[in-house]
Amino acid sequence: MAFAGRWETETQEGYEEFCKLLGIPDDIIAKGRDYKLITEVTQDGDTYTWTQLYPANAKVTNKFTIGKECDMETIGGKKFKATVVMEGSKLCTTFPNYHHTTEISGGKLIETSKAGSVVLKRVSKKI
Repeated sequence: MAFAGRWETETQEGYEEFCKLLGIPDDIIAKGRDYKLITEVTQDGDTYTWTQLYPANAKVTNKFTIGKECDMETIGGKKFKATVVMEGSKLCTTFPNYHHTTEISGGKLIETSKAGSVVLKRVSKKI
C-alpha cells in the first residue's frame, strides 16, 4: 500500500527534453513546466487506480493489475496495451515510446521515464 495516496510534484529533471522527444507541442510543454502535477493512487491488493491531474483540468486515469495486460492511455489520448510488473519494490511498464518506473524512496514518489538516453525524473511528496 506504499503507493496509495495523493502526491504533488516537488521537482522534475529532464522535463523539456523528454516532452520534445515525445512530440509534445511547445505551448503544452510551457504550461506544464512549472505545474505541480497531482497524482492520486488507490490500491486494492495487486490492482491499482492511478490518476494524474494536469493543467487545464486534464486528467488521465489508468487502472491495472500487476502482471496482467491492460488498456492504458497517455495524456495525449493515445491508447495502448501494457503490462505493469513489480521489479523488487518498483512498478515498471513500457509505454509506446519509453520505459517508466515508479518507486517510493525516503517517503517520496519517484517516477523515472527513459527514452533512449533521455530521462525524465519526477519526485513527488505526499499531500
